[in-house]
Amino acid sequence: MLEAAPKGDGRPVMLLPGLVNSDFSMAIMRRYLNRLGYRAVGWGLGRNLGARAIGAEGGKLLAQVAKLHGQTGETITLIGVSLGGIMARFVAHRMPDAVREVITVASPYAGNPRATRVWRQFQWLTGESLNNPDVIARRMEIVKPLPVPATAIWSRSDGLVNGLICRAPDEPGLRCIEIRSGHLGVQVRPQTLRAIADVLGGVAR
Repeated sequence: MLEAAPKGDGRPVMLLPGLVNSDFSMAIMRRYLNRLGYRAVGWGLGRNLGARAIGAEGGKLLAQVAKLHGQTGETITLIGVSLGGIMARFVAHRMPDAVREVITVASPYAGNPRATRVWRQFQWLTGESLNNPDVIARRMEIVKPLPVPATAIWSRSDGLVNGLICRAPDEPGLRCIEIRSGHLGVQVRPQTLRAIADVLGGVAR
């Protein structure tokens, strides 16, 4: 199934890991996409500890995307898992001219962040309170329709987050793909990898 996926066109792809995870957690996806013919890279910011990793107002992450955009001379496809997907949407809002499209995987961006089993851990690890006005304003920005093509891959059986808030069905142009997977390890599931390959290859689902 994975080998039968459409081949890549060499476009640059940046992979953003989930909470607490690093580029290591995205290694299988990165190798798979590179084997298909894309230029997939990690985000290069260590463990994803929210603002502690990406800097104030996402400055470090925005700089990484701008750097890859400058090096390749092409717009960047962003693929983010869980918190990484939320960050990918943030970048696309802030840098639409540098982003080609966004694919989120199990990213609970479209509803109350307390509709997860890890919101307390999120606050502790990132140092950001969900009641902080800046955090609330950023969340409101992220949920707005993106200015670039977007896909949300989600699961009803997620287990850690409410799968129904991992997509916004009313978002114009948003492609929603339901898979069957738990939250942990969703980025290495064959169904997830094939769904991403199909999106990148322009295959209708």
